[in-house]
Amino acid sequence: MCGIVGYIGHREAYPILIKGLYRLEYRGYDSAGIALLNSELNLYKSMGKVADLEDKVGKNDKSGSVGIAHTRWATHGEPSDENAHPHFSKTKKLAIIHNGIIENYGTLKKELINRGYEFTSKTDTEVLIHLIEDIQVNEKTDLYSAIRIALQQVIGAYAIVVISQDNPDTLFVAKKSSPLVIGIGEKEFFIASDPSPIVEYTKNVVYLDDEEVATVSKTGELKIKTIKNKEKTPYIQQLEMQLSAIEKGGFPHFMLKEIFEQPKSVKDSMRGRLNSAKGIVSLGGIIDYEQKIINAKRIIIVACGTSWHAGLVGEYLIEDLARIPVEVEYASEFRYRNPIIYEDDVVIAISQSGETADTLAAVELAKSKGATIIGICNVVGSSIPRATHAGSYTHAGPEIGVASTKAFTSQVTILGLLALSVANKKGSISKSRFYQLTSEMESIPQKIEEALKVDDYIYKLSKTFQNARNFLYLGRGYNFPVALEGALKLKEISYIHAEGYPAAEMKHGPIALIDENMPVVVVAPKKGLYDKVISNIQEVKARKGIIIAVVTKGDSIVKEMADHIIEIPETDEIFVPLVASVPLQLLSYHIAVLRGCNVDQPRNLAKSVTVE
Repeated sequence: MCGIVGYIGHREAYPILIKGLYRLEYRGYDSAGIALLNSELNLYKSMGKVADLEDKVGKNDKSGSVGIAHTRWATHGEPSDENAHPHFSKTKKLAIIHNGIIENYGTLKKELINRGYEFTSKTDTEVLIHLIEDIQVNEKTDLYSAIRIALQQVIGAYAIVVISQDNPDTLFVAKKSSPLVIGIGEKEFFIASDPSPIVEYTKNVVYLDDEEVATVSKTGELKIKTIKNKEKTPYIQQLEMQLSAIEKGGFPHFMLKEIFEQPKSVKDSMRGRLNSAKGIVSLGGIIDYEQKIINAKRIIIVACGTSWHAGLVGEYLIEDLARIPVEVEYASEFRYRNPIIYEDDVVIAISQSGETADTLAAVELAKSKGATIIGICNVVGSSIPRATHAGSYTHAGPEIGVASTKAFTSQVTILGLLALSVANKKGSISKSRFYQLTSEMESIPQKIEEALKVDDYIYKLSKTFQNARNFLYLGRGYNFPVALEGALKLKEISYIHAEGYPAAEMKHGPIALIDENMPVVVVAPKKGLYDKVISNIQEVKARKGIIIAVVTKGDSIVKEMADHIIEIPETDEIFVPLVASVPLQLLSYHIAVLRGCNVDQPRNLAKSVTVE
């Protein structure tokens, strides 16, 4: 993986491809490359940033109205010019870009070496383009057929675009378990791994299904077949994304922009689904399956990373309000440990991108066991929503920063709506409590707006801790997932080691780490287990730990004990994660910026993890 762009049509391809690569930088990458077709295939690639690729191309031939481009996040082979995409075939008449992993590439490579093929890279991708050309030559078939035959021999995931010197008016596209979208213009096509490079040019798109191979041509023809040669009819959809949503809008970084977008993104996640005055909570995307959720003996939530933390909040919400047992599983573990799944289980899959490979695999596993699958995703038309029985989009808008911020709060919002709806219909909470909570939920965007006002204070606070080597985050009850998420944000963008822990578990190990150099962030609103958290703060202070406390506005007890406080508006206990997580996002952001880190593109991370 990580980013794919392709163009064929009547315009010069190079400016479109380079702009597309810049649009895909947020996904994370270590090298970039481009192939352009005029009278011959010109290929340029470079380790480093897209700007390095531009420098390398320089004044070389950039002409041609057909081209492919790629940003790579290394899987097979270290970051290098040689391992960057695109990759040539033996004759250099074909070139390929590829996201995903070819699991049986070693076996295929041995066979090709025995037939006289030589390899210039360590990648699995180069194996695939040699295989395609080998089939085309030896079976004397056309390129479209050769690609389909080759992909039948492949085990693994792929999204590929193939460009051919002998087929100058056609690009060849295929996918399995890795995202790919085709944008349709007037006798021109735009290909990308997500819509961000396409939205500027067209709103009409086709999302390929798994094991489909497409050709797009300068004549305006789009043809789709399965790898087994069954013809498919293209299904054209409309993009909802706006160009302004993928630009910084005056903010220095996408991450900060997205943190400040949360009042709107949370409100958008509620829009049309919540009306406290009428006592209505309705998630239209799952309404046909809501009775199954109400009757479920168990709900399993599968997710990865930040989405797993949102799922943990969901466990608290659903068990607390709807009184249904919930298990929260890392999708990467769930898919491999032979889990016990019953036909009356409901599995909720959470993923911002809708393409997370482990979560998608967990969905397929649970489906094979007869469970009902509900998806919570942000990207319309992505793989997980198409694989689930029903679901809800978060409507958070594009999230460009690699570290999820508004995705987290939007996911928690959907889980809160789900828990309230089921609890109300099941009768597991009183009507008065239901009305009180729906009213409280409607006020959350405004409370997030208020929580954002501490930004300047947190910037000043961050200067004190920018050189810290370790952080500990503590929370209890609903605030334990907040502690986990706060710690994750800090370590993924500032590279400071941080751990999130249940506050009561501190005595069972982490307390040994506490000294006068250890900052301890305690999520301590005046709700829930407040007195217990105060005891935990005293334990830290007794060992000279430095306390940064997130407290309810006006709190005087913790203020006297803490070294630093961050105030948030008073909020019902079950919705505190939606508000308390915001200042922790700001804390990680400002510390990372002060340390000179690239907050939008942290090292070694990719936005959408589409491989194992």
